[in-house]
Amino acid sequence: MTTKRQFNIGLVGTGFMGKGHSMAYTLVPRIFPDSPIPHLRIVSDVSEDLAKKGAAEFGFDDWVVGWEAVVNHPEVDIVDISTPNHLHKEIAIAAAKAGKHIYCEKPLALTAEDAKEMVDAAESAGVKTMVGFSFLKNPAALAAKQLIDDGKLGDLWHFRAHFLQDALADPTTPFSWRFEQAVAGAGALGDLAPHIISMMHYLVGDVAKLCGMTKTFIKERPVVSGNVGYGSKADANAPMREVENDDAVHVLLEFANGATGILEASRIATGRKVHMVYEINGSKGSLRFEHERMNEFKVYFSDDAEGTQGFRTILTGPEHPYYDAFWPVAGCGLGMGDTKVIEIYELLDGIANDKPLYPNFKTGWQVNQFMDAVITSAAEERWVRVGQ
Repeated sequence: MTTKRQFNIGLVGTGFMGKGHSMAYTLVPRIFPDSPIPHLRIVSDVSEDLAKKGAAEFGFDDWVVGWEAVVNHPEVDIVDISTPNHLHKEIAIAAAKAGKHIYCEKPLALTAEDAKEMVDAAESAGVKTMVGFSFLKNPAALAAKQLIDDGKLGDLWHFRAHFLQDALADPTTPFSWRFEQAVAGAGALGDLAPHIISMMHYLVGDVAKLCGMTKTFIKERPVVSGNVGYGSKADANAPMREVENDDAVHVLLEFANGATGILEASRIATGRKVHMVYEINGSKGSLRFEHERMNEFKVYFSDDAEGTQGFRTILTGPEHPYYDAFWPVAGCGLGMGDTKVIEIYELLDGIANDKPLYPNFKTGWQVNQFMDAVITSAAEERWVRVGQ
């Protein structure tokens, strides 16, 4: 009997993404029997209470205060970065220098310049990298990619997408790191838009130029003490602090392949929860996906018989990538956590078998280049070429 390879995981950050990653590590070998074994070795956070609580709840062997001990731990093989955005660069570069493979949440960095330094550090060290654009691992997205690559939509003409939430639409929601430019970078552009930007690159291709607009509608937030997360409340008499980044972003696009597009993200779209939608129109057909119905997608083919043309709904099933690892029949459905399971499976398999990983740090850098171009365009009120 062949002994499976094991990788020791060092997690930095015990917030909701750290919890999501830990759940996925636990499930990977049960969903994918051929997977290497992820061992939850050590977890860190900024305080003893958070680190100890994370270790107990997530199932890690040990805990420590501060990320340095995770990066330099002699038994850690993979450093998992699930921290606020401003810490990604420092931790990732240190992990690369320590010879650790790296799994980092999005966005990769605050700027494209920082992201490029992370790419260079990882390449110089020869370590594998992955960025947490888990929407790309939905079987529906993988099936869409196959249809496009097989030419079923023909020449691509239009891409339109939006990611709308109302999680921060309440003006009394307290100020947190998400509203601080030095910690979060951009607002809706840095938090929500990267998911549809990465999907756009994956399905349609590179953007040549863009024209963007950003706006902050809720200009102040109340300040409270202690940890602040989604659903936190503030006292009516709490002091106020200025919001430093955008609530909403809108972008016009022209792709390198000649396609055109529109992209929008908002963290204050009242009534919307995780309303991530994309539609692609081509010369032979179209495709549409809505994340809140993440186990289906719609397709239209212009060569269907006259009188029967129209969008049809396709339920994801065992015919689509990875679905059969979870369920043997269509319609049972996967959840958001399952896309993390697929993502981590690809991470472990890629490291064990020296396969290229996607999305990797170069993918994250490309997203950061797009975001930088939007920021420049919005500030200067003009079209900007991406990557200049």
